[in-house]
Amino acid sequence: MKKSFTLLLLAATTGAFAQKLETLTVEKIMRDPKWIGVSPSNVHWGDDSKKIYFNWNPENADRDELFSITPSDIKAVKISIDEQKTLVPEYGQWNKKHTLKVYEKNGDIYIFELKTGNEQQLTSTTDRESNPSFGSDESKVLFIRGENLYSLKLNGGQLIQLTNFVHSAATAAVPQAAGRRGRQGAGGKGDQAASGNDQERWLKSEQLELFDIIKVKDKDRKLDSIERKEFEPKKLKEIAVDDKAVGGVTLSPDGHYITYRLVKLPEGEKRTIVPDYVTASGFTEDIPNREKVGGPQATSESFIFDTQRDSVYKIVTSAIPGIKDIPEYIKDYPKELEQRTKRSDDRKVSIRGPYWSEDGKNAVVIVTAQDNKDKWIMKLDPSTGNLSPLDREHNDAWVGGPGRGNGGWTDNTHFYFESEASGYAHIYLVDVNDGSKKQLTSGKWEVQTLQLSNDKKAFYFTANMEHPGITNFYRVAVTSGEPVKITSMKGMSEISLSPDEKWLAIRYSYTNKPWELYVQPNKPGATATQVTNSTTEEFKSYPWRAPEIITFKNRYGSDVYAHLYLPKNPDPAKPAVVFVHGAGYLQNVEYGWSYYFREYMFNNMLADNGYTVLDMDYSGSAGYGRDWRTAIYRHMGGKDLTDQVDGVKMLVDKYGVNPKHVGLYGGSYGGFMTLMAMFTEPDVFAAGGAIRSVTDWAHYNHGYTDEILNEPYNDEKAYRLSSPIYFADGLKGNLLMLHGMVDQNVNYQDIVRLEQKLIELHKDNWELASYPVEDHAFEQPSSWADEYKRIFKLFETTLKK
Repeated sequence: MKKSFTLLLLAATTGAFAQKLETLTVEKIMRDPKWIGVSPSNVHWGDDSKKIYFNWNPENADRDELFSITPSDIKAVKISIDEQKTLVPEYGQWNKKHTLKVYEKNGDIYIFELKTGNEQQLTSTTDRESNPSFGSDESKVLFIRGENLYSLKLNGGQLIQLTNFVHSAATAAVPQAAGRRGRQGAGGKGDQAASGNDQERWLKSEQLELFDIIKVKDKDRKLDSIERKEFEPKKLKEIAVDDKAVGGVTLSPDGHYITYRLVKLPEGEKRTIVPDYVTASGFTEDIPNREKVGGPQATSESFIFDTQRDSVYKIVTSAIPGIKDIPEYIKDYPKELEQRTKRSDDRKVSIRGPYWSEDGKNAVVIVTAQDNKDKWIMKLDPSTGNLSPLDREHNDAWVGGPGRGNGGWTDNTHFYFESEASGYAHIYLVDVNDGSKKQLTSGKWEVQTLQLSNDKKAFYFTANMEHPGITNFYRVAVTSGEPVKITSMKGMSEISLSPDEKWLAIRYSYTNKPWELYVQPNKPGATATQVTNSTTEEFKSYPWRAPEIITFKNRYGSDVYAHLYLPKNPDPAKPAVVFVHGAGYLQNVEYGWSYYFREYMFNNMLADNGYTVLDMDYSGSAGYGRDWRTAIYRHMGGKDLTDQVDGVKMLVDKYGVNPKHVGLYGGSYGGFMTLMAMFTEPDVFAAGGAIRSVTDWAHYNHGYTDEILNEPYNDEKAYRLSSPIYFADGLKGNLLMLHGMVDQNVNYQDIVRLEQKLIELHKDNWELASYPVEDHAFEQPSSWADEYKRIFKLFETTLKK
């Protein structure tokens, strides 16, 4: 009996008796995703390049656990809690020789020696220390305590405070006065008398005139004061910062300059509140949430503290090229244009850096305009705070794309950065002495990640060079040349390069194959060896489609990339469904496992039920360069929506879809697009499932919306043109809306406002399904299942008539 049980358990764990997935249903595919298998995640190397660590859950436990492998032994080993406690954090900063690493852990500073594996705790205080780094000669560790910069000499040396930020003028005066009184009470009293009222000052003058003893004491007091000042140690300069927050405190390599940023937080900012109805307390609880676009924003200024001159001064931004430029869209508002022209204000900017060259002779800052229209690479003269231009990237829409914040030094005179100046994100190198620039990569593809090699002679990067939906890993010399392709698997690859640059840990996936871990030598043409096999036998028992990636021309003559799911047995009604991915700036048409894996499975189910399904990277999607990214500027629901309409026309013309039987669905931005389609293209789309949808962009957050639509009080036209609530009267087809009630991204208020608008318009062909415990990204399998059962029912009852 015991032997039989053992065999039964072994068969179950090896999948011999695993359930087969022969027919797709909503209940099956919307279960806890563990039924698919849990892919490895958070892949990273140990500091010595000997081990690869990753989170994984091959045994379907309650939580993922930490595992490791080595390049020579790829059998995954579970890391115990005791061993995890001894692991050095993957973050931190190395010294130049890559032998010592400093990092913060639990609010204290530690140093790790790679050769011995020894970890030493450098600080142990109740204050929080953070942001550790090595000083230029690497004999000291710099770190932040509170808001101030400190220097700690290694090997038991002296701790020195380098800055003294004071949060009000009154606070700054108190220590000085208290210090004088503490050193000698008589001197303090004399000072107080000297600063008294008219009567006190007259009496003192009379005393000095009448009595010699008073004159002698007064003279002695003054001499004592002079003598005390001679012996008094120099005090650290108090830097008044009023009510501003301090950040970005950096010491120049030679210790001459300290740069910092003062941030003025917004005043009078009103934030949304999200009511949570299903709570442990039984009471409705309010969740403080976010701002709305156009609300008061934080502003910042950057300063330099010259430690030798004991002086503080601003980094000067007034001479930045184009600092007074008025955004192009303001021309649509003549009165505002006239007022701004008269004021001739400098635009608000924020400064990142400075980035110091290793020898400390050059400093560069990256400046971005708060209106999102410009990014400047500027050389900083630390002795004056003046800036001189090295590069300006301007976009009448908004500056963005992958790698827009990347930058660093290849040597003491050359600074690298990424720019979309050519139309695609590429690597550039600028000589900070003569201003000459060189573009190192080029083509109609994007550099998506970027890393400088240890010897600073090459760049490693991932890019979609051979196809927009395929990423691989490349190397290119800093001196320029043809990029060398290192990985070669067709699909999507996320690369973690070992610290010694000899190995690659690769998280790889294909369209119908979830992410797995591979390891490969860092050599062109080398073979990648699979480490994990995470998918369950049940998942593998179904023949998941690898939808064909097609292109079609939109009405503007551009190629639109799309996934096409064709049914083996088309329904007689010839229905079609368009899936609209979310986020706007996201790429979904790839040869890789989708972030929208549930929708991928649902699309398979739709195809099994006779639907043709189209899923496209519409205008505004990531992966296709600057012009595609910004095609939705000032009109969301414009070109991105006409791409959907043009895609439907292609399905009708080429695949025989019935034009009266077309529906669409999507979440977040996809939900917004569904609403715009149902309201403004009612003759194209007969039914729509709009999930967690933005209904009025004036009620979304600032950081996303203001890039694309500016601000509602500055560019009302863009908001009216882009918000579904203004077009709700156009609804003809059948609309299903679905929204989480504790959505902290697109607030539930958004869909309630549209619901009220539809009621006032006397529309009756719509429904709203609310999910009381769900945030923006649903978590409960029961909610996912309910949501997609409703969407499937919508399509079945409206598109197959």
